[in-house]
Amino acid sequence: MSDVQRADVVYEKLLERAGERWVQPRKERVARILTLLDDPQRTYRVVHITGTNGKTSTARMIESLLRSHGLRTGLFTSPHLKRFTERIMIDGEPIADGAIADAWDEIEPFVGIVDAELESAGDAPLTFFELLTVLAFVAASDAPVDVLVLEVGMGGSWDSTNTADGDVAVFTPIDMDHADRLGDTIEAIAEVKAGIIKDGAAVVSAEQRPEVAAVLRRVASEKDATIAFEGEDFGLSDQKLAVGGQLIGIRGLAGEYVDEYLPLYGAHQGHNAALAVAAVESLIGGASQRIVGDILADGLQNATSPGRLQLVGIAPTVVVDAAHNPHGAAALARSLDDSFDFDEWGLVLGVFADKDAAGIVDQLLPQVAEVFATAPDSDRAADADAIADLVEERGRRASVHPTLADAVDAAREWAASADRRAVVIAGSIVLAGEALRLSDEEDWKSGWRA
Repeated sequence: MSDVQRADVVYEKLLERAGERWVQPRKERVARILTLLDDPQRTYRVVHITGTNGKTSTARMIESLLRSHGLRTGLFTSPHLKRFTERIMIDGEPIADGAIADAWDEIEPFVGIVDAELESAGDAPLTFFELLTVLAFVAASDAPVDVLVLEVGMGGSWDSTNTADGDVAVFTPIDMDHADRLGDTIEAIAEVKAGIIKDGAAVVSAEQRPEVAAVLRRVASEKDATIAFEGEDFGLSDQKLAVGGQLIGIRGLAGEYVDEYLPLYGAHQGHNAALAVAAVESLIGGASQRIVGDILADGLQNATSPGRLQLVGIAPTVVVDAAHNPHGAAALARSLDDSFDFDEWGLVLGVFADKDAAGIVDQLLPQVAEVFATAPDSDRAADADAIADLVEERGRRASVHPTLADAVDAAREWAASADRRAVVIAGSIVLAGEALRLSDEEDWKSGWRA
């Protein structure tokens, strides 16, 4: 059996388990299997990231900056866009198929032990995400890495990733999301997310609502952790468009950084970069040592964020963004206006049924001229007709398309029929992944061919 086949078998075994939406406050089950494995998550330093939006982009920037320091890095993010091995990166590349299969061979005997213990206690077996977290910890230890950049799956305090002790806790903007699981107030959600703050850690946070900031300050104080906020202790000092991205100035915790090139679109990505710099300063020098110029330039210039304002087509321009909640949609709407120069946008929109589709539509509709409603390829997808209904309830028209390929064909044809039109595909991370695969298969960068 080839390594690719072995890795595919691992993924099939993971898919047999309760999916990522099956969430229980129970990190102790993951802690149990990690104990049996001699706690691989304690063999490297950890930067732990939570928030509502911007987690993956910020995590990828932090990883790139750490790698530019000559450190061997691991990165664990979710979900994936094309293949599940993207979720576990070693030194900037998706984990090798053989490495993920070997890690599974290490943990599989202990999976049966813990599953049996859970069954005897009347509890459900280990889930997809719980085992994926264990795989990431083992694979990072086997690599071995110096630092693991670790994105939470959901929330913080009881998330399976919180079995690791973060040297640095990073908070992207916190907003209402997963209220059915995390709490129905912003303070309750902040409390759960603040659970990643460990004793004596360094905490860096994006600018937050006052009630969120109050929770983070209190928990940091209780844990004897330092805390720094964007806007008060660090932040963007300058931001301007550049070819293929932007030039930014950053007021870091340890120094000023001027005219740094970031090859990503969107004002929010500049803020993510400032947060990433503060996190790396905190880890490398305890916020007292600035990042050397060449190292910073290399780290930022090599930062990527697939599926986030990613240019995937030309003539007409097609951009893919994974915005899947109102907060992310608002950032996307601002970016369409700030980072591009088109007169009209066509929106290909597909949303999961458990997401705030109305809120997403409200944020994006003012920025677009045409809407092409579709559905992600998932049993969790909202019906395309339901998305079109939301648009029409707001006095606009939307065409309905059964598949993403149909929707994109219609949108690209519409955009190609006049000057200064472009297409954005958004509403779901799964839809973004589909779009990236389709753009490769159909070569959208060769231009529209009727």
